[in-house]
Amino acid sequence: MLKLFTTLTFVVAATVTVNAQNKIPQKKDTTQLQPVVIKGYLNEQPIIGVPASVSVLGAAQLRIQPDNSFVNALNTVPGVRTEERSPGSYRLSLRGSLLRSPFGVRDVKIYFDDIPLTDAGGNSYLNAIDIAAIQKVEILKGPDGSLFGANSGGVAILSPLNRYNDSTFISAGVSGGSYGLFHEKTNAQLKSADYTLNINQSYQTYHGYRQNSDMHRNYLQLADSWNYSGKNTLKALGIFSDLAYQTPGGLNLAQYNTDPRLARQPTATLPGAIQQHIRITTKMYLGGLTNEYHFNNHIRNVLAVFGNHVDFANPFITNYEQRSENTYGFRTYFELTGNKKTNLDWKIDLGFEWQQTNSHIANYGNRQGVKDTTQTIDDIRTNQHFLFVRYAADVYKRLHIEAAASLNNYGYDFKNVYPLAQNNFTKRSFSAQLMPRLALSYQIVNPLAWRASVSRGYSSPTTAEVRPTDNIINTSLQAQYGWNYETGFRLRNSDETLMLDASVYYYRLDNAIVRRLNADETEHYINAGGTNQLGTEASLYYWIIRPNRYLFIRGLQFNESFTYSHFRFRDYIVTNANYSGNRLTGVPKNVFVTSLQIRFPENLALFVQHNFTSKIPLNDAATVYANRYNLLQARVSYQPLIERKTRFEIFAATDNLLNEKYSLGNDLNAVGNRYYNAAPLRNYSVGMNFMY
Repeated sequence: MLKLFTTLTFVVAATVTVNAQNKIPQKKDTTQLQPVVIKGYLNEQPIIGVPASVSVLGAAQLRIQPDNSFVNALNTVPGVRTEERSPGSYRLSLRGSLLRSPFGVRDVKIYFDDIPLTDAGGNSYLNAIDIAAIQKVEILKGPDGSLFGANSGGVAILSPLNRYNDSTFISAGVSGGSYGLFHEKTNAQLKSADYTLNINQSYQTYHGYRQNSDMHRNYLQLADSWNYSGKNTLKALGIFSDLAYQTPGGLNLAQYNTDPRLARQPTATLPGAIQQHIRITTKMYLGGLTNEYHFNNHIRNVLAVFGNHVDFANPFITNYEQRSENTYGFRTYFELTGNKKTNLDWKIDLGFEWQQTNSHIANYGNRQGVKDTTQTIDDIRTNQHFLFVRYAADVYKRLHIEAAASLNNYGYDFKNVYPLAQNNFTKRSFSAQLMPRLALSYQIVNPLAWRASVSRGYSSPTTAEVRPTDNIINTSLQAQYGWNYETGFRLRNSDETLMLDASVYYYRLDNAIVRRLNADETEHYINAGGTNQLGTEASLYYWIIRPNRYLFIRGLQFNESFTYSHFRFRDYIVTNANYSGNRLTGVPKNVFVTSLQIRFPENLALFVQHNFTSKIPLNDAATVYANRYNLLQARVSYQPLIERKTRFEIFAATDNLLNEKYSLGNDLNAVGNRYYNAAPLRNYSVGMNFMY
């Protein structure tokens, strides 16, 4: 299917190009394509010379994907795997970091510009965010703690404002589809010469493909930016999210084959998902201020202060958990820039980030979705802070060098409120860790740049791993760490219609944190030796026919991403079981994502995307695999011309066009072999968007 789709793409493109050139007079077209720019490394810079594996999803790329979930958009990025076990239940991994995450996001650090979404305990509530309110996503792949603190998977940076849209507008959209999908959104932006206020509101509900998989989310986001006294900027961010979703639970193979829409079934000893009313509710408030101040042309400071509050509840099969979490902190750095010269342009950054998360975690019995007898209550205070320094230089505008390092400190205090009624906290400190990074890129010729880097990854245990669902605080759990070696290149042409990015890396991870399940289905975590992670990633972005206003084909864009993951456990022994040499659990070896976008006259457009994912090992013994799958989606949109300042779009889309039966978000190492969470079969959606 992949080869056929790719071949047809090039045949169609070649045919259209030849016919267009032969039959239609060529006219000068002034349509401009914006260069790809990243800000993740503290400054805006063209991606071509960045000495790191970075991928960018801009506003146009995000809007062409379904706006009810992050899954499709993020999975177009090589090295990224996003799963959704049921509507609203995300899992995100960068380069195999899914091993630690039964649900949610771990081992990846997420920011809103300079404000962390990831708390000091390592939790990131990505599912609380509505993708429709995000204008840009930057993904820095591989361990990059030199500027962002402890992580060994990578960093994702979300931007709430579109740097290319500097107008005042009001927009609204509504869509609906199969299995009770409904999504409503509004966005208003007020723009003046020095001030931007952007407000997003949305409501989404989805009944889901399976039993017990209903979800809804209310979302409000405010982003404010004020340029004062020249270059200085004060920004504010505020988010409120109220998310609730049911979790159907895993099925064994026989149940999955018989009726994949079933929720987890009761057994002789345990009730099922429907009987226990399994669900998760997350109410999040997040706010922060960021000030960028230029003392002069050579010195600037960025200071961000932030805080959030999360109320979390999870009635599960065996218990009912409630968490109240409060996070506060700040991030700041100074930058010194040298005088620009022909042969040397340099800058030095020195910064500090500090976070504290206080968690009150209580577990009760679950009596059909109602709290029952108190089991245990704990208070955990987690502190994480790091100092970072970075030197970056451009030599003769061709060689770019970066040397950076951070010194990371992590620790937590805990006490049992019930049943022990402890008065004092017990302190658990980790030794300070240095995370260096050395990287360079060299522009061999104007359109071609080669890069190489070496960096150390370090990731401390999260609060959910220190205090897992077995309700026992695991003070013996250690951090994982390793070294990453990487090289690659980028190729682009002068008019920004083509970008090829490829890399190969080797990450040797030690002391890997691995999730294990007890017989009663509660979980605990252990350090299980190490892993060898050899991988290759490549992406191609190509406007075969660049955007224009004269040809019948007003634009033809081809995108391809490829991920190869040769990941193995190196020395992984648990009691009498030796898993050394086995494939890393939950990671497919090959993933291809191919897309084609065609623009026609009268603002008619067609988008088609194909995803091939190879089979996935579901247990550490590598004896059970999820089948490979091919996903095909398509979207047709039409934007009739109303007037210059008004845009109206109607669209129709279909997902899983091949009606593929597959599991998305498998339960790894599941008790009772309940590995499978069936994804929807062929489904449809329609909608409209309006902007004035």
